[in-house]
Amino acid sequence: MSVARKKSATKATDEVVQTTRAAVRAVSSTSMPANEPDDGAQPSGSSTEHIVVAVTRAIVEHRLLPGAKLVEQKLGDRFGVSRTIVRQALFRLSQLKLVRLEPARGAFVAEPSIEEAREVFAVRRMVEGQMVRQLIARLKPADLRLLKAHVKEERQAVERIDVATRTKLLFDFHVRMAEVLGNQVLVELIQELVSRCSLITLMYQSADDAEASNAEHTDILAAIEARDADKAAALIDEHLMTVERQLTERRRVPSLRLEDALGTP
Repeated sequence: MSVARKKSATKATDEVVQTTRAAVRAVSSTSMPANEPDDGAQPSGSSTEHIVVAVTRAIVEHRLLPGAKLVEQKLGDRFGVSRTIVRQALFRLSQLKLVRLEPARGAFVAEPSIEEAREVFAVRRMVEGQMVRQLIARLKPADLRLLKAHVKEERQAVERIDVATRTKLLFDFHVRMAEVLGNQVLVELIQELVSRCSLITLMYQSADDAEASNAEHTDILAAIEARDADKAAALIDEHLMTVERQLTERRRVPSLRLEDALGTP
């Protein structure tokens, strides 16, 4: 292995270690319940946050693709903000490992390596196994209804072949479990990992079996309802392992313009 590749691998490993430590703190702590998400509402907060949310959603829904150039002027025009605001948003996205900033070249949607991909899935298995155990210990009837409604929406999106919606819902199932726990730090961590996994599966996944993913979510939910923590944790581990086993070195990076990915204002 070359010196450059060793340094890159070391850096990636350090990032995963930091993420794992944050995960342990998040899963072990308690907090007030998080607010219910409203997918139909406009993102609240600053213009910077608005851009971050919009770009992240485009990535999760596989509309914005690995390696795509994010032109500051086009983003400014799209959101009606200054390039200073755009740069702040791009910097935030780079901190989330969703965007790569290159001096004199600009910003690009990140292109995670296959090594990084496997490390991200390893962290998710560690975090989500413990997460589902705590979820079962604190589960309320309203929480179960929320998760059942979500899985039903997944199934409906799969049946009508609504690719963008089903992709988002399948990833968001894991975020919903974190939201049920009411731990905002954990929610943000899972959102970051899920967004990175969206890029990873777009680049490396050889088969996109949405129907199978929904069926696995249904099985996980049944174990949660039965309050069988060991089975639920094992099913989540196997679910994530299945996705990881589908990763291949052959990248799948179709072409899509920035304007098309972000849609109309």
